[in-house]
Amino acid sequence: MEEEQMKQTSPARNRYKLYKYLTVALFFIVVFFSIGAVGVETTSSSEFCSSCHEMKPEFYTWEASSHSEVDCVQCHIQSGVEEYAKAKANGLVEVYKKQTGKYIAPIRMPDQVPDESCEKCHNVFKREFSVSGDIIVDHVNHKENDVKCVECHAGTAHGNIDDRKMTFKADYEKWNSTIGANAMSDMKYVKPNMDTCIECHKAKDVTIECSACHSTGMVPESHKEASFVNGKHGELAKTELSQCHKCHKDMSTNKLEGFEEPSVIDQFLGQDNQTSKKSHISYSKENSFCVDCHNKRPASHTPDLISNHGSYATKNKETCSVCHDNDNTVSTSQNKVVCATCHSKDHLETWRTSHPVKVPATQKKPDKTCYQCHIQKSCTRCHK
Repeated sequence: MEEEQMKQTSPARNRYKLYKYLTVALFFIVVFFSIGAVGVETTSSSEFCSSCHEMKPEFYTWEASSHSEVDCVQCHIQSGVEEYAKAKANGLVEVYKKQTGKYIAPIRMPDQVPDESCEKCHNVFKREFSVSGDIIVDHVNHKENDVKCVECHAGTAHGNIDDRKMTFKADYEKWNSTIGANAMSDMKYVKPNMDTCIECHKAKDVTIECSACHSTGMVPESHKEASFVNGKHGELAKTELSQCHKCHKDMSTNKLEGFEEPSVIDQFLGQDNQTSKKSHISYSKENSFCVDCHNKRPASHTPDLISNHGSYATKNKETCSVCHDNDNTVSTSQNKVVCATCHSKDHLETWRTSHPVKVPATQKKPDKTCYQCHIQKSCTRCHK
C-alpha cells in the first residue's frame, strides 16, 4: 500500500523539483543578463571613458564642446551588433595595454569618425550654414567630391589636442574642466576657418580667389574709405596687424613667419611672451601682396627729392621705412634703394660726440679742415 502511494506522489514531486530548478535557473539567467545589461550601459557612458586617466584630456575637451550632450559611443561606435562587439573587444585590448603600459602616447584614434556617424544627426543634403552670412558652405558639393566631414570638422569634439601635443603621459592627471574649456576656446582648432578652406583648396588645386566662396567680397568698411589707400591702412596695420594677417597672408606668394597671435592655451600657461612678433613695417616688406604696391614710386618722389629727402625723412621716418631699409646688409625689402647705399654706417647720429676733433653743431658740410683726414672725392659724392 505504501509503495503504491509513493508511486502516485513521485510524478508530482518530480514536477515540483523540475519547476524549482527552472525557477532557480531562470533567476540566475535574469540576474546574469541584468548585470550584463547594466555593464554594457555603464561601459558605454562618457563618464566611464573618463575613468581611465589616459582619457581625461578627451573627456574634458568633449565636456566643453558643442557635442557634450552626445555620448562618446554615438560617434565612436558604428551601428550594428558586429560593430558593437568589435568595439567592446577592442576595449579589452586597450585595458590590457593600459595595465601593461604598452600603449602609445599621445593617444590617437585608429580610424577617423566616418560620415555615417555625423549623418545620424546631421542631414548634409540640407546643411546650409554660415557664421558670417557672407558665404553659404555647399555641403552637397563637398559630399559629392568625397570630402569627408572630419576634413573640416576634425576638432569639433576634442580640439585636435593630439596634434597639438597636449596628451602625453605626464600630463593626464593635470587635466580638469578649466584646462578642457581653455583648450576648446581656441576656435582655430575647434571650428573650420578660412585656413582650413585655403589649405584644402591649395592641396586639391582648387581656386583660392575670394569670389569663389564669398558673395560680397568681405571688404571691411574701413577699406572703402578714400583715405584708406593713402596712408590710413598703415595706421590700422600698426594696431590691428593680426586682423590684416587673417586675410592677406593667403594673398602672399612668400612664406610669412612671426606674425601669428599666441594661442589661447599659450596665453593661459603664460607662454605668450615667447612669441617674437614682427611689426607692421616688416609685414609690408615680406608680404608680396603689400610689396606689389609699395615698390611703386610714390608721387612725392619727385626728381628734386634727393636734395631735400633728409628733412622729409626726419619727419616721416616710419613712412620711409615701409619701403626702404636703413641697413643694406640685412635688407628684408625687395626695394633695392636702401639708406646705407649713400649713408655710411660711420655716419651715425652720434658721430659728433665720438669725433676726435670737435665739430660745431651748426656745421652741416665738410670744409678744408675735414679733408686733412678725409678723402674729398668720397665726401663730395654726397656733400656738394
